[in-house]
Amino acid sequence: MKKDKIYIDTSIVGGYFDIEFEFETKLLFKRLENREIIFVVSDLLDIELDNAPERVKNLLFQYTDDFFERVAFTLEAKELGEQYVKEKVVGQTSIEDCYHIAMATINNVDVLASWNFKHIVNFTRIKGYNSVNLKNGYNLLEIRNPKDLIEYGNE
Repeated sequence: MKKDKIYIDTSIVGGYFDIEFEFETKLLFKRLENREIIFVVSDLLDIELDNAPERVKNLLFQYTDDFFERVAFTLEAKELGEQYVKEKVVGQTSIEDCYHIAMATINNVDVLASWNFKHIVNFTRIKGYNSVNLKNGYNLLEIRNPKDLIEYGNE
């Protein structure tokens, strides 16, 4: 059975330690530990985590490399991210969020997971990102928060 590839941004790693988001985030990490999913991580995530508190910075180090697929921030991702801003999906201050979305799009992940409701997991923004994606020959990107990606069991 194919494992879903879930691109995670920095909010997912930080959410592990956030009272508001920790329950669902830890359930998502449990799916990772059970080898049901693979996290797709980027070098941009690594850079953003450099400024995080130690426990957040070190969370992913407790897993071996085979739990992850690594993707790089490329010129293609930079240009697509800038296109989102040019098309006014979000403002210039959200360019790093755009780069995450671009890397997830270019690498054809199954879904991008985020707790960023203002700039990423937002119906209007998702429509905007996907409009730009389609105009530029890319597939639609599924964007969800972890509540949509965890297993609730057979109730």
